[in-house]
Amino acid sequence: MRDAICPDDAGLIDRFLDWLWANENVSPNTLSAYRNDLCCLAVSLALSQKNLLSATRFDLDQTLFKIIQQQKTTTAARRLAAWRRFYHYAAQQQYMTHNPSLLMAPPRLGHRLPQAISEYHVEALLSIPDTTTSLGLRNRAFLELMYASGLRVSELTALTLMQIDLVQGVVAPIGKGNKERQVPLGEVACYWLQRYLTESRPLLMKQKRTDALMVTHRGCKITRQMIWYWITRYAKMADLQPISPHSLRHAFATHLVNHGADLRVVQLLLGHADISTTQIYTYVAKERLKQIHAQHHPRG
Repeated sequence: MRDAICPDDAGLIDRFLDWLWANENVSPNTLSAYRNDLCCLAVSLALSQKNLLSATRFDLDQTLFKIIQQQKTTTAARRLAAWRRFYHYAAQQQYMTHNPSLLMAPPRLGHRLPQAISEYHVEALLSIPDTTTSLGLRNRAFLELMYASGLRVSELTALTLMQIDLVQGVVAPIGKGNKERQVPLGEVACYWLQRYLTESRPLLMKQKRTDALMVTHRGCKITRQMIWYWITRYAKMADLQPISPHSLRHAFATHLVNHGADLRVVQLLLGHADISTTQIYTYVAKERLKQIHAQHHPRG
């Protein structure tokens, strides 16, 4: 996609991303998303013989309308957020005298409930790995860890041995904004992690050295793609609907709320900066209560 935009726009996007990295400590994944969203805008503008700095409010509205028609509303909202951040930077740096995105309102999203996996289905998923093998034991350990702590997949792959304390039963992931939080693990997750560390990890390392908690059969840090692969494969083996690593994070939060956990506690455990982000799980819990009522009440 970068090849389809003019060199001036490509250079401008690079400078913006460098500025974000240096000043706001933005994660590599977020930088990659910003690059993609801005390149998509630059490609669209190029079709009208325009570039990022010559774009008008009308140009942005037209591009956003096409995205809403062709893709998800959430995609359009995310891309507009990236454009607004870029144009704020461009005006601040005096690359342009006006901000064409200043008064643009994001598309209405409504409540989009996360897919909630039942406790029964989580148990079915966790029981699939063959724990008699090194990789199976590793996979059972990371599945238990994700469900017990609600880790993002990026947090899981970045975990080091120093960030986990099985004696205290806590894990200390580094979340968004480079913020560390303390999350309890529970006895079951500690049991599988201890087995992985003593029985599986030494065999996978093969005399290599790394401080990564989860490693591959070659002794390297596990990747996000590998986590996705194994969860997708195990879900299929357990006859579940397709799920993602984030589904376990949703399950962690939803099951806590269903069992009466305080929303502020769930916010801290998930590492959400704003309680409004966590409140989605109250809607999930209410929807589940409605389903139970409809299924079991004589007048449901």
